[in-house]
Amino acid sequence: MKLAEALMLRADHQKKVEQLRQRLMRNAKVQDGEQPAEDPQVLLGELDDAIAQLTSLIQRINRANSATDFGDNTTLTDALAQRDTLLTRRNVLSSLVQSASITHDRYSRSEVRFVSTVNIANLQRQLDSISQEYRLLDSRIQALNWQVELIHM
Repeated sequence: MKLAEALMLRADHQKKVEQLRQRLMRNAKVQDGEQPAEDPQVLLGELDDAIAQLTSLIQRINRANSATDFGDNTTLTDALAQRDTLLTRRNVLSSLVQSASITHDRYSRSEVRFVSTVNIANLQRQLDSISQEYRLLDSRIQALNWQVELIHM
C-alpha cells in the first residue's frame, strides 16, 4: 500500500471514530423507562476496535515518514513539520492582513478613527511568498506519498 493510500485510509478511520463518538453521545442517556437506540457497550467495543486500527495505521505512517528521504539530508517527517509551520505562519499573516485592512466608516469627525499599525502591502507580499512556498512543498510531499510504500509492522 502506498503512503498516500494509507493517509486516505487514516482519514476514513478518523471519520469512523468521530461517528462512533457521536453515536455514543446520542445514546449515553435516555428518559427513564426507555431504551437507547443503540447499545452503548457495543458501540464502545466498536470504538476500541476502530481506535486500535487507527493507532496501528498511524504508527505505520509515522515510520514511513521517518524513513523516507526528502532530500537535502532531511526526511519526509522534517518536510511535514516545515509544511505545518508554513501553514501556521500563513494563517497568522492572513488574519493580520484581514484585521489591519478593515476600514471603519466614520460618520462624523468626533468618532474614533482607526489606523493600521502594520504595512499591509509588505505583509501581503510575505503572505504571497509563504503561500507559494507552501504550495511547492505540499506538491513535493504529495508526489512522494504516491511513490513510498507503507512500512509493514
